[in-house]
Amino acid sequence: MPDATHDPVAAARLALRCLDLTSLNDSDSEADIARLCARAQGVFGPVAAVCVWPRLAAFARQQLPAGICVAAVANFPDGGTDHARAVQDTQAIVQAGAQEVDVVLPYAALRAGDEAAAVQLLVAVRAACPGLVLKVILETGALQTGPLIRRASELAIAAGADFLKTSTGKTAVSATPAAAEIMLQAIAADPVACSRVGFKASGGIRTVTEAMTYFGLVARILGPDALRPERLRIGASSLLTDIEAVLGGPGAAPGAPAQGY
Repeated sequence: MPDATHDPVAAARLALRCLDLTSLNDSDSEADIARLCARAQGVFGPVAAVCVWPRLAAFARQQLPAGICVAAVANFPDGGTDHARAVQDTQAIVQAGAQEVDVVLPYAALRAGDEAAAVQLLVAVRAACPGLVLKVILETGALQTGPLIRRASELAIAAGADFLKTSTGKTAVSATPAAAEIMLQAIAADPVACSRVGFKASGGIRTVTEAMTYFGLVARILGPDALRPERLRIGASSLLTDIEAVLGGPGAAPGAPAQGY
């Protein structure tokens, strides 16, 4: 079987299965999300999830088959410490029928030494979405240092995160392999999280080759069994274009379509 950490076609297939196809523009409308949901159901197969603003989550759910999850963001993108706002976002996501919540950890508070504020918000959000997948966005580019990224990872795991996510994609520095390695090591070091918590790389990943770097890290640190949508996600809006190009190219399986949607 081709290895998704080395073979581009296998990697493209894995990236598609693990893709959170994302649109988080302030101007997003139902028409924009309808187009996004159509792209999520392509000739090469479905993505893992579609990620949108809470106000568009119910519409996205209506556009998608049950096999594609709807994710929406809370406390996004600033990662403030307003618990009520974060819980309100989360409740709206639950009421919309979405399956996943991507919440921003209060990274500025953590950077200032206020761990309690970060923990309290995450615990409140976790309590507001029982049964839903909770992805905690650390905003690693803003945390900057290894010890802070490690601590943020540990706090998110302790608060009940199902995934650790690198970034909002709204800051100057998004996903990096260095930050990903620290996050994955934190997951691996926890005796419970090591077999349960997943990893999501988000922001600035535009090619299958870039995604393969993260596949290699996940396989090395969490094990090859973690290379599946239940433990691995890639958050992107433009990666799908390169996935389609790879799967439609000379290395694709015989009979594969030459083009995407």
